Amino acid sequence: QVQLVESGGGLVQPGGSLRLSCAASDSTVSPNDMSWYRQAPGKEREFVASITRNGGSPKYADSVKGRFTISRDNAKNTVYLQMNNLTPEDTAVYYCYAQYVVLFKKYDYWGQGTQVTVSS
Repeated sequence: QVQLVESGGGLVQPGGSLRLSCAASDSTVSPNDMSWYRQAPGKEREFVASITRNGGSPKYADSVKGRFTISRDNAKNTVYLQMNNLTPEDTAVYYCYAQYVVLFKKYDYWGQGTQVTVSS
């Protein structure tokens, strides 16, 4: 059973920056796609960004393009989300997601979430 452990959330002022990290506990197999989602109070969980195993073709939600950057370190089985120029609308619980493919079967895992609050 893979565990995803997120860190880096917190309280930041508008215009500030935070860097989220998500480490996968299984070091023997590298995840395929890794992504970040977020869920604001009273709203559904939404996609934020994703990155493939080789780090190519990152994808972003329109609301974060140009402000957020997703990256990963396969040696550490860790995915990062650098968030700049944060606004109150970015306030949410941020969840890490990883998909593994083993013997042609897909396995999906979610982290426990980390709170990001943008407020003055």
